[in-house]
Amino acid sequence: MKIGLNATCFNDRPSGAKQRFIGIYGELIKRMSDAEFVIYEPSDCSISPWFEHAENVTYIKTPIPSEGRIRKYISGMRYWRSALANENIDIFEQFNFPIVKSPTGKTLLTVHDLRWVDLDSWNILRTVHSRIIKRSIKAADHIVTVSEAMKDVIRQFFSGVPVSVIYNGLNAESFNTFAKEEVLAVSSRYKLPERFILAVGHLEPRKNYLRLVEAISILRDEGHHLHLVIIGNDSGERNKIEEKIGAENLVGLIKIISGLTNAEVRCIYEECSLVVFPSVYEGFGIPILEAMAAERPIILSNIPVFREITRDKYIYFSSDRVDEMVLTIKKVLLSDSEKSRLVEYGRQRVKEFDFKSISTKVEELYSSVLSDE
Repeated sequence: MKIGLNATCFNDRPSGAKQRFIGIYGELIKRMSDAEFVIYEPSDCSISPWFEHAENVTYIKTPIPSEGRIRKYISGMRYWRSALANENIDIFEQFNFPIVKSPTGKTLLTVHDLRWVDLDSWNILRTVHSRIIKRSIKAADHIVTVSEAMKDVIRQFFSGVPVSVIYNGLNAESFNTFAKEEVLAVSSRYKLPERFILAVGHLEPRKNYLRLVEAISILRDEGHHLHLVIIGNDSGERNKIEEKIGAENLVGLIKIISGLTNAEVRCIYEECSLVVFPSVYEGFGIPILEAMAAERPIILSNIPVFREITRDKYIYFSSDRVDEMVLTIKKVLLSDSEKSRLVEYGRQRVKEFDFKSISTKVEELYSSVLSDE
């Protein structure tokens, strides 16, 4: 079997999609040692170090940059038709839009979310993205998505498309492995407070950080001077969040940190008192798995995918109700028994997201898709 992986969307920037790719496909390449993998690299990043001990992988450097939608599209139009024509690939899998259709085998497309189609807002950019996504999904031979909740959304828009769910995963053993000196060094480097709530995710509207800032303000007014640390790179909303922090006189209580290494993020998880996920929309939510692995108590917004990942065992609040967020934060922080319950459940649940077991699902999907020919 010859498998092509279009990895031109990945680069050195950390992301959940990149973590999924390295974790699952690293295990898959080892599992399928008799298969030949061809990984197509972007022009601005080398993928080979991610799988450096794999002998059944060929890397092809493309002229396609990892970022810049217009440049990617133009470069891809010039490249893919001739690049794939003579490869005789059985499975061609890709992880971003627009789709590249394989001329020789089955084309699989991984869809993490449909926020460009699903969220209730309109602008020209969203309209263009929506059309590209719809055409890509209809053109794929099979869709892979990351949760049952996301599968339901896809089926809502595309009723006849074959869809399989393959969860994101995590290397849980990489958490809680740092010496106390390393953790304290990270805390000192970023001037972290002694006790704080943590939120992890890029700074964009769907993460709902503006309401989380409001919740911290209400807690302060009630006499609970709780610190909040937000870890995430700017995706368009950092200025608004900082303006909100200033308007609420919370500069001393809320800190935003960007550009961290994976190790630094794991160290900060170990130091926090509570992890909060207030999102209004997600396809999955890898930081939930990270918080479980770090053995931290978690509270979450009441969206379907969060309930799915946690199997309704956690404590939830309406994403548009700041008062519920406030009450939930207090309920967990003031109850040692509740914190212990959440930590223990997370410790067990995260074991089910092991990359090795998830990679078997991908192998089974490949066999199923090829048998449908």
